[in-house]
Amino acid sequence: MTVDTQSTPAPTPAAGGFDNDNVQAATVGDSARDYLNRLRGGDMGSLPAILGLIFLFVVFASLNDRFLTTYNMANLVVQAGSIIVLAMGIVFVLLLGEIDLSAGVAGGASATIIALMLIDYDWTWWMATLAGVAVGALIGLAIGSLVSFLGIPSFVVTLAFFLALQAIPLKLIGSGGSLRFNDPVLRGLSIKNVPITAGWIAAVLIVAAFAALSLWRFRSLSAKGLVHQPLGLVIIRIAVLAVIVLGLTALLSANRAPNPALFNISGIPWVAPVVIALLLFWTFILTKTRFGRHLYAVGGNAEAARRAGINVQRVRIMAFVICSSMAAISGLLAASYTGKVSPGSGGGNELLYAVGAAVIGGTSLFGGRGRAIDAVVGGLVIATIPNGLGLLNQASYINFLVTGGVLLLAASVDAISRRRRSSAGV
Repeated sequence: MTVDTQSTPAPTPAAGGFDNDNVQAATVGDSARDYLNRLRGGDMGSLPAILGLIFLFVVFASLNDRFLTTYNMANLVVQAGSIIVLAMGIVFVLLLGEIDLSAGVAGGASATIIALMLIDYDWTWWMATLAGVAVGALIGLAIGSLVSFLGIPSFVVTLAFFLALQAIPLKLIGSGGSLRFNDPVLRGLSIKNVPITAGWIAAVLIVAAFAALSLWRFRSLSAKGLVHQPLGLVIIRIAVLAVIVLGLTALLSANRAPNPALFNISGIPWVAPVVIALLLFWTFILTKTRFGRHLYAVGGNAEAARRAGINVQRVRIMAFVICSSMAAISGLLAASYTGKVSPGSGGGNELLYAVGAAVIGGTSLFGGRGRAIDAVVGGLVIATIPNGLGLLNQASYINFLVTGGVLLLAASVDAISRRRRSSAGV
């Protein structure tokens, strides 16, 4: 007797972004109780990171009155941009229980290619950006192929690429040299702001689109008799998103110049729409596509996924391609922030911060659990620490100690949560 493996449903872990598909609560109270039960079972998600972010904001705001100023909040968004984007790419690899140690230097190498295309070949900004992302994709393809087809551990492969890729900017730029990253569009991602009117239009459209999609999904599932969340919870989510999006838009639309009488600095930094667009895109990929379901399935149990008919090798390769492509965009944002590319670009603590951001945000180091939003929350935590300590004029070593402690705490929470889920049979 033959078995049709193609028709066998793929296993999907509970926290893969689809957990709500199998849960229906009649009221908001029931939803709250279900959430508390998931917390008791070890499914904490991004809650520890959100609480940690709130704690950091309260501490730094109480110690320095400049921390919560609109000027510093805008700076925090720009500083976190490259870390968040790199962490988003790392999430895809961590979901498989793998690691990519070369992501930081892959971003530096890609940014070097972008700068050379702009300076030496006079390419337009979008052509140079596509070239840089293509370089990142090729790096990910090479890494993924070695891991998938030859079975070499990702730690070893990416360590080799970490060492080798540093040769690219060193060869193209030269020791001690640098390339100016002064294209008005790409440099403007960090130093320019979205026009206020355009920012408000985008904010209203985001809230309206989210509300329309949420209500349409509720009505569609209700009409078909399928499991769905209560209407009250849907409305609460819409209201929370509206408060956050419209509130931040209003905050950043105000003049935040140190001396408002002399000049005006207002509007949302351009890096924020880039991060939001990537967040929405990758959230859709992870939660609404076959690839997303297959990624969680492989991360949860690769052998079960293979027996269910999933091409495990292809999923692994695509995860590394996405990671290195996002590293290229991260390298671009980092170069936009500093205004230059040097041989050391991407070779510092960028990778460590990105991995830390993903783990702090709630992505499991053991695979199968994580979301794109984890990178955003964790990236904000990672960026808030040096930002707040800098305002307090603390020594650099304090920053490393605090960041390392936060990462260790996040990893401990992940391990404890995993043990509790195992005990609960989840």
